Amino acid sequence: ESSPHLPAPKDVMIYSYNFRSLLRWSPVKVDRGSALYTVHFKTGAFNQWDEMNCTRITQTECSFPWSLKERRWTVVLRVRAELGQVTSDWVETDPFVAERNTTIGPPKVNSVTVSSDSLLISVTPPFGSEVGDFLQYHVSYWENATSTTKKETKMSNTLFKIRNLKESTLYCFRIRIELMTHSDLQLLGLQSVPECYRTTIS
Repeated sequence: ESSPHLPAPKDVMIYSYNFRSLLRWSPVKVDRGSALYTVHFKTGAFNQWDEMNCTRITQTECSFPWSLKERRWTVVLRVRAELGQVTSDWVETDPFVAERNTTIGPPKVNSVTVSSDSLLISVTPPFGSEVGDFLQYHVSYWENATSTTKKETKMSNTLFKIRNLKESTLYCFRIRIELMTHSDLQLLGLQSVPECYRTTIS
């Protein structure tokens, strides 16, 4: 005998990477047919549930709409399962603020120009910056032969030089972004994969 009560979605989580955010949950198992899902949102400023573009959908994830792109807003989402006329309980997320809770990925390394004593590196940040953002690139680099002694430097331009290198030597580097927002929040991004280049002979 199937119960008239539909279980609520589990593992309800907001995933956010480079300020692109989505809600995910585990599928609800039902005896016959397949459950549909509906997601609502509300913001801290406007405490009223509203529909997202995810009403009676089959998939178990829902991307944030463009209207929720404000990084500073506090957003709460809720999701429920539906089967015919039967609905589950709503499951609410914890309050989410993209500016605090997103994961920042590594910058993209566009090019590396090698000389005998330096590497000139060009990077692109992984998200569009907003007014009041201050981005710094944390660069750690090391001689491949002595990978234990890493040096650190901070740059604020997307084109920068690692100087005072030995000639004809293999150097590796990794870069991560630090984002300072206008509200003095600090977000440290993920490290890039190490890249290695040999300096030329002078």
